[in-house]
Amino acid sequence: MRRCIELAKNGLGTTYPNPLVGSVIVYNNKIIGEGWHKKSGEPHAEVNAVNSVKDKSLLKKSTIYVSLEPCSHFGKTPPCCDLIIVNEIPNVVIGTVDPNIKVAGNGIKKLIEAGKNVTVGVLETECVELNKRFFTFHEKKRPYVILKWAESQDGFIAPMILRQAQTRGKAELNEVNDIKKRKPVWITNEFSRQLVHKWRSEEQAILVGTNTVIEDNPKLDVRDWEGNSPIRIILDKNNRIPKDSHIFDNKIKTIIFSNFANANAGENTTFEVIDFEQNLAQQILIALYNHKIQSVIIEGGAQTLQTFIDENLWDEARIFIGNSCFGNGTKAPIIALKNVEKHSIGNDILIISRNND
Repeated sequence: MRRCIELAKNGLGTTYPNPLVGSVIVYNNKIIGEGWHKKSGEPHAEVNAVNSVKDKSLLKKSTIYVSLEPCSHFGKTPPCCDLIIVNEIPNVVIGTVDPNIKVAGNGIKKLIEAGKNVTVGVLETECVELNKRFFTFHEKKRPYVILKWAESQDGFIAPMILRQAQTRGKAELNEVNDIKKRKPVWITNEFSRQLVHKWRSEEQAILVGTNTVIEDNPKLDVRDWEGNSPIRIILDKNNRIPKDSHIFDNKIKTIIFSNFANANAGENTTFEVIDFEQNLAQQILIALYNHKIQSVIIEGGAQTLQTFIDENLWDEARIFIGNSCFGNGTKAPIIALKNVEKHSIGNDILIISRNND
């Protein structure tokens, strides 16, 4: 089962909306086949495992291990339960039950009714952790939420010049943007920034607020890592973001939350109208669930991050502490961290915390 989990991790970032699944086939205590689910619409882990077995006659005397309950319904591919039954594999070991209502024990039931020797719950905790995004989506009816930010050693996420720009008039903001040419102020080193791009490739969406886009003009892609760029989620209450911003380039699917729709939205851009005055984080997550988005990494700014913290709608926080001091500026979000892990990335410190609440 540990090998199943290792294999399944190869699909992180490419299987949405499907879960991560690995499968191993054993005969006489020897692995004779293995596979994992690589991409939605392509063969599932069990199919790849069976196809990798050279001597198919051994399947009738083998055990198939799979990290998640085999599917029992027709989707883009046929049911994996039927594959196991047709190939007469007598023993099936399952890591955990599939929370998807389309499966939810039906696969196990079908295998038992077919006379298979089924064992469920092997390394169950690890198998659930593997698919924390998938389980959160189906059980809590919202995406898995990762908070991410970088702060200076003295607790600021942006220097004073940006803070002043937010509180002064529009002319001053434009002046600051001209000076900075709308580029971000880096707090972390290049290795931490590359890690962030790796994370982006693993999650289905990325979310930022209005000021982050106005100040930094980010692309929110994975140019420093190989993989899929996440869906861009933007908060723009009053449609203030300049139309020449990278988020309007239509290269990546983009969803913009606003007080009102924009009739001039691009072909790859969608506007969602919400009420910014109450339960903002909850409204956003409900909308993202309706868009079938299983995970979102929230990268700022401070007000946006604090909104999710205050509504206690987050699952994981990843906080970089850089080597610089600003003395003043935009304060980092206030959060009570539990179950803290600390890692060194060059001269940066990465803190990871899980929200067990």
